[in-house]
Amino acid sequence: MNQPLAYVHPEAKIARNVVIEPFVTIAKNVVIKEGTWIGSNVSIMEGARIGKNCRIFPGAVISAIPQDLKFEGEDTTVEIGDNTTIREAVTINRGTTAKGKTVIGKNSLLMAYVHVAHDCIIGNNVILVNSVQVAGEVIIGDWAIIGGMSAIHQFVNIGTHAMISGGSLVRKDVPPFIKAAREPLSYAGINSIGLRRRGYSNEKINEIQEVYRHIFLNKVNNNQAIERIEAEMPATNERDEIVLFAKNSKRGIIRGYFPEK
Repeated sequence: MNQPLAYVHPEAKIARNVVIEPFVTIAKNVVIKEGTWIGSNVSIMEGARIGKNCRIFPGAVISAIPQDLKFEGEDTTVEIGDNTTIREAVTINRGTTAKGKTVIGKNSLLMAYVHVAHDCIIGNNVILVNSVQVAGEVIIGDWAIIGGMSAIHQFVNIGTHAMISGGSLVRKDVPPFIKAAREPLSYAGINSIGLRRRGYSNEKINEIQEVYRHIFLNKVNNNQAIERIEAEMPATNERDEIVLFAKNSKRGIIRGYFPEK
């Protein structure tokens, strides 16, 4: 849609049926695919790659340079998958030499005032609730939900299907399939409701729960828990995903919860 009150750089590649509302600014080296709607006062800067049928609400800033002092103007991108919604005043910074790109997956929802820093990799079907702040080089797995006003430390890894309580300070890695809450952030059970909604059987949920009993409830260290899991539980995709996540955690995973007696 040709909107005379918007500025679109002549070198930007915009599909024919993209809707661009008034006072939008789109720089060169931008690609926007079919069916996407760009609300008023959105700024889309160099390096943006926006998929099909996305919705970007007023005031969002996509692909601004990183807030990272080591950035020296290198050619990097922001990639946004199909059917993703970006609400008002969201900011997404492009990558640095660390990964070269910041990625938001398909079918995701970033609510108002979310910030996603450089080189983050955010999966498909992710929800970042209002005012979530994501520091650089964070990885968030598919189907994760991050509660509003949470702050995620740089380099943190959040597993698939994880659910994090609003207002959380996420300093360590959060394994897949679980709920995390309290301060300091700790294990709060399996995300069983979310898993059932996504087709996981009760048997599979019980299996996941048993894995986490070894990790969080038996008062052993992670290495001992992993050894016991691998020795006592049959290999499945979910068991192996959890074990691999714990083994590969560089920041360490969140703690179990042991209430004071």
